[in-house]
Amino acid sequence: MRIAFLTAREGVEQVELTRTWRAATDAGHEPVLVSTQPGEIQAFDHLDKADRFPVDEVVGDTSADAFGGLVLPGGVAGPDFLRMDDKAVAFVRDFCAQGRPVAAICHAPWTLVEADVVRGRVLTSWPSLRTDIRNAGGTWVDEQVTVCDRGPGKLITSRRPRDLKAFCEAFLAEFAAAER
Repeated sequence: MRIAFLTAREGVEQVELTRTWRAATDAGHEPVLVSTQPGEIQAFDHLDKADRFPVDEVVGDTSADAFGGLVLPGGVAGPDFLRMDDKAVAFVRDFCAQGRPVAAICHAPWTLVEADVVRGRVLTSWPSLRTDIRNAGGTWVDEQVTVCDRGPGKLITSRRPRDLKAFCEAFLAEFAAAER
């Protein structure tokens, strides 16, 4: 399965990108780095610059139809930049409308809030997003990982880098189920 990993030009939490990417690759999937602009993205280790990664596709030049699933890595700044990009928000909304699985960790649910796809759904995130999720009509829970199948498609969400093992296991299981 081709899996879109959507990030902004900068601000993605490196470990949330690299660990999920490796998990997808190890499971036989084809991860594709999709961003708002061509070139490279700048990853961060919390607030410090980390590595750069080449962009495979630009969000405005591709569509959800080209992928079986979507991963939204977190970070403090990256998801905030993504939710301000109309094409990125539409890309996420399209995945959900088509019933394709979407996995988001840490601050990444901000983009789900902006895409207006959390209403009536249960999800988790970095704790500071709980009010945003509730205000968008979702139910926030403080759990390592949640899988919500209310609405079209499944939302797989997780709180923080410490939860990456459980997050990867959950989204890989849901992506495999979607392939069947």
